[in-house]
Amino acid sequence: MKFNRLFTLTLITFTVWLAAGAPASAQGGPNLPPDVYADSRNRLPLPMRDELDNKHKQTYDAVLARTGSVEGLRGMAGIELHGSSGNIRFESPAGRRLIELAIIVGARHGEQNFEWSLHASQALREGLEMEIIDIVRHKQPPVGIGEKEAAIISLGREMAEQHRVSPQTYARALKALGKVALVDIAVTVAYRANQTVLIWVDQHMPLDYVDEAPLPINIIESPPDIYPQSRSRLRQREGQRPITPGRTLAPYGKGPGQIALTQAGGKYLDIMVGKPLRALARLVAARELNQQVMWTETEPEARKLGLSSVAIEVVRDNKSTTGLTEKEAMVIQMGRELLGVHHVAPETYVKAVDLFGERDALDLATEIGEHAREAGILTIFDQQLPEGVEPLLPM
Repeated sequence: MKFNRLFTLTLITFTVWLAAGAPASAQGGPNLPPDVYADSRNRLPLPMRDELDNKHKQTYDAVLARTGSVEGLRGMAGIELHGSSGNIRFESPAGRRLIELAIIVGARHGEQNFEWSLHASQALREGLEMEIIDIVRHKQPPVGIGEKEAAIISLGREMAEQHRVSPQTYARALKALGKVALVDIAVTVAYRANQTVLIWVDQHMPLDYVDEAPLPINIIESPPDIYPQSRSRLRQREGQRPITPGRTLAPYGKGPGQIALTQAGGKYLDIMVGKPLRALARLVAARELNQQVMWTETEPEARKLGLSSVAIEVVRDNKSTTGLTEKEAMVIQMGRELLGVHHVAPETYVKAVDLFGERDALDLATEIGEHAREAGILTIFDQQLPEGVEPLLPM
């Protein structure tokens, strides 16, 4: 489903800013934090097309064509244009070592052992010291290590645990990493902290896997609801692409490549789940991560789509789902378990599959993670509401 983005809420346009004589790159201003730019209303200025490479120019033009205004670049679309345009994991100027650090910082928050185990080992191969991995693993203070490494750990922790990144932490990361690498790191941390697809299917490592830096969490090695071949709640399927040496970490028949064989990329969610419930899923992500901008832009749209006021209030005020429809209650339960508990109870999984089907429940869980990723990016860069728009989420 396509949501109307921030530009639909904005009461003034970029043209008015220029007509008023306000510099596009000015920071601070009325009702803005001092490190937030007036044009983008976040910690990065709106991207300038002439400064982008060809791939980013195509994205820039696509956003303007879709939204009809530079306002469409406010938020995640504009933020990501400041990062690198290639495959972040392999081509970011941050380098493989620091990208793997960002991955395990995110995986540690999500307590997803499959993701953690593979990338902690890869981080060691890329030269990341066990001392730093242990700081992440045991949630120790990032002291006595390099400035870049400490900045990444602090940035990821504040985003994931406090749902707010302080100006000091952000400034430290920007100084240590530079703008392009910082955006790549932020995107990576936000994505890896919200690997809901792995949490949903309860993906486990092979039984014979030797973990070089095991997470200090309780792990049931073989829950009764996972299949022994796939080591997840999904039956192993044929047709997976062969692994790529040096790039694919997951063992064949397990992990994202295998899970993708059951997914449909959300193609049928409007029909099988419905737009109101998809909007509800986005609201749950915004509430769980205390993302004011995401909530405030989504709530009016959800109401227009027909989502009940009662369901909105249950999410907004963290109330019990008693009295809601089965599907409304399930969407909320899915989001709360995926993003709050980082584990989905077997009974929740079974009921969701009964209500939505295996494929569409999986796609919905994946979409919740995509919303959470966006929420994390908006939080790191302190995206502000458009001028004159009142916040709708009590914080």
